[in-house]
Amino acid sequence: MSTPTRGLPDEILTQVQAPARYIGHEFNAVIKNPQEVELRVALCYPDVYEVGMSHVGSHILYHVVNQRPDAWGERCYYPHPDAASAMRERGVALPALESGDPLHQFDVVGITLQHELTYSTVLALLELGGIPLLAAERGEEMPLVLGGGPCAYNPEPMAPFFDAFVIGDGEEALGEVLEVVKLRRKDGRAALLAALAEVPGVYVPAVHDPAECTITKRVVADLETAEYPRHPLVPFVEIVHDRGQIEVARGCTRGCRFCQAGIVYRPVRERTPQTLREQAREIIASTGYDEVSLVSLNCPDYTGISELIDGLHADLASQRVSVGLPSLRIDSFSVELARKVQRVRKSGLTFAPEAGSQRLRDVINKGVTAEDLLAATRAAFSNGWHTVKLYFMIGLPTETEEDVLAIADLVRQVAKAGRETLGRAASRMKINVSVSTLVPKCHTPFQWTGQLSMEEIRHRQALVRGAIRDKQISVWCHGVEESVLESALARGSRKTAQAILAAYRAGARMDAWSEHFDYSRWQQAFAESGLSLQEEASREFATGARLPWSHIDTGVSRQFLLAERERAVGGQTSEDCRFGPCLGCGVSRLAKCEVANRERGC
Repeated sequence: MSTPTRGLPDEILTQVQAPARYIGHEFNAVIKNPQEVELRVALCYPDVYEVGMSHVGSHILYHVVNQRPDAWGERCYYPHPDAASAMRERGVALPALESGDPLHQFDVVGITLQHELTYSTVLALLELGGIPLLAAERGEEMPLVLGGGPCAYNPEPMAPFFDAFVIGDGEEALGEVLEVVKLRRKDGRAALLAALAEVPGVYVPAVHDPAECTITKRVVADLETAEYPRHPLVPFVEIVHDRGQIEVARGCTRGCRFCQAGIVYRPVRERTPQTLREQAREIIASTGYDEVSLVSLNCPDYTGISELIDGLHADLASQRVSVGLPSLRIDSFSVELARKVQRVRKSGLTFAPEAGSQRLRDVINKGVTAEDLLAATRAAFSNGWHTVKLYFMIGLPTETEEDVLAIADLVRQVAKAGRETLGRAASRMKINVSVSTLVPKCHTPFQWTGQLSMEEIRHRQALVRGAIRDKQISVWCHGVEESVLESALARGSRKTAQAILAAYRAGARMDAWSEHFDYSRWQQAFAESGLSLQEEASREFATGARLPWSHIDTGVSRQFLLAERERAVGGQTSEDCRFGPCLGCGVSRLAKCEVANRERGC
């Protein structure tokens, strides 16, 4: 077998920044003989190498595909503008990294949809790979374009560009999808799509009628025995999360009412500390990383967290491997965990109170108080931390100007507590405040709620900035225009696809990067499609209306979301069901739910 060629030709590699992004053949990359496999699968992330290589889900799917002797899974990321321009000028189609073959030569092109602002980049990736943008225009020789990820829970804005979507845990359904492709592709594209429509959890826009079908998400029932890559790829350039990663749990029951992930990833499933320690040891041995990071929606909620951290230190400390804990609750227990994992160096700690007033924290069911935050930050400062980051949101339902100003008041209290705790070292204290705008997401209690107008968002951002006058406190507010576009796309319909295509044709791509984002381009594209971007973002849905995503079933019932919406309006909190009674969200019908089983006496 000859060694596959590099992803891009030398005349391009010599002209671009960081050519190592495009050559493939990283340590632990899987190289197979294309003549010895039946299926070629390109796993694509619609962003640059440094971002895509950091995505744990992509590594899991890469491992799952390449475990099959009949398939070869390869990777593809969208190139930086210099490389993309050079490719277009020379007529070079976007290749996969492992073989250097262009995307249009693959059997399946899978694209993860992690964020709405990557939608235009999806189209750029397809076109640069030599694949027609519209599924209806793809001939028999073209690959099956398959979508997945959290944005697939509302597939309609991207439906015309995909042949099919996997709803839910991709590794649970991908094997069945590949079997159908292998067996039915010889029968023609129409027959293949019809067969795919029979696979549970797969939505085929050309076959399914969204007004009549129900597509129920796929769930990995037992995370403990699920496949996980123990020999992940080692990048040639520094990536966003340049370290080993172990997924300790999937799902969250905290019940924050703005959080889509807390709904769509239910129920909670965990791996045992023993399995995670084995995975960590193998990952470090096969990569040479000096850090392993724990991955889940809320790491401190993992039931064996203290045992796991102590075990990882026992296993890896002699190799000078540190343990990372990216997400923290607002409590002293979390600070103690952080103290354990950051024994060598103390980077900043991040807490997310989300709202300034207790009333509004109850509305969103955050479940923390100002006293919790102050106790946690005091514990942090007393244990040697000098930098704290605080996350807040504006635009939450029922929010008033008093609630917005309460953000500044709470931050000032944190600063006061820091100075009192640090004493002479108080001059080194730094508090970074991040203020984002609520983007109502589908399948949450706030899915019927419209976003604030741009003018009101700017006004509330100005209130926060104006109320904080402290050299040791920095305030960063998320871009207004980006938030509005994200909101319009997140709850869009099939008609939204026309605006996405129009924006792409006008030059939109890499919109998640501020230097490439152009709001006026999107505004014009929506107008050309008969839509108002601002009105789409701020649209209110009637609670009895059929929503553009109503055919997608997350397992959590509409009745539960409506009940949580009513409790939010009334300022009533709901207990975390892992520590209280089952709230009847409905997900137990899809997979084992420890809480529901406990209530039933199982």
